[in-house]
Amino acid sequence: MTSYPLPSQDYAARFVLDTLPVHGRLVRLDETLNAILDAHAYPDAIATLLGEACVLAVMVGSALKFEGRLIMQAQGQGVVRYVVADYDTRGSLRGFCRFDPEELKALEAENAGKFQSLGAQQLLGQGTFIMTLEPDGMGDRYQGVTPIEGDSLSLCAEHYFAQSEQIPTQIKLAVSRETTPKGERWRAAGAMIQALAGDDSRGDTREAFEHVRALFATLGEEELTDFELEAERLLYRLFHEDGVRLSPPKPIAKLCRCSQTRVEELVRSFSADEQSDMLEPDGQVHITCEYCSKTFFVAP
Repeated sequence: MTSYPLPSQDYAARFVLDTLPVHGRLVRLDETLNAILDAHAYPDAIATLLGEACVLAVMVGSALKFEGRLIMQAQGQGVVRYVVADYDTRGSLRGFCRFDPEELKALEAENAGKFQSLGAQQLLGQGTFIMTLEPDGMGDRYQGVTPIEGDSLSLCAEHYFAQSEQIPTQIKLAVSRETTPKGERWRAAGAMIQALAGDDSRGDTREAFEHVRALFATLGEEELTDFELEAERLLYRLFHEDGVRLSPPKPIAKLCRCSQTRVEELVRSFSADEQSDMLEPDGQVHITCEYCSKTFFVAP
């Protein structure tokens, strides 16, 4: 396999199989994920869910054929009301989660002692899984919506691709908290395989995809989040018999779009009476970004 120098531990990379009509993506997040989580004091279950969402947004967004944004969100009636990850095709990522802390404590107490950790469906309850595509410029905005199904966001995404895109897809996501020389740090990673559409030259691709899916099933979560295991070695372990090629990796970094100018424009969009109702005791409007927790102050 061709080896590419990684710009950091935060990247997305496409891979293809030489002999089979299947391609895929590998995503790993380290500094980026920690920068996103450091803006909030999330409990472990919430940090894990948001980590999965971030990886999934990068995985799907990095495959887009246009410049723009992919917003992955899931909203429900459970402990977690809303989780969102916003990926820009230039490589920036942000995300946050809104949840009820007291309800989470009760749910964790109810599930204490169980082997399986809380998954997406337990945390979100009944709700919807949404992928929104926003091309730059004048392109049409597209949104696909499916019910939340399965214990993880990976299963929700597979269901989305089956229903909305009709593309055979398999996804694995993994989030872990590691002890490193820098202290406790989060790592998140994911891999996805998809079948190419059948045609006159390829024929029916379903049998080939089933073969690759059987190999993909042997991929462990600990391998995904073992960042000492290089991407080339990881993919070679899985697919060396079929030949696998890795494309140059694309770096990912945490970047929030909030700014003083945008916040001022938002406040000015309200009427004078509405702005008056928003004033704090210091005579200013306080706006806190849900993504990065930065607070902006606007004088009326």
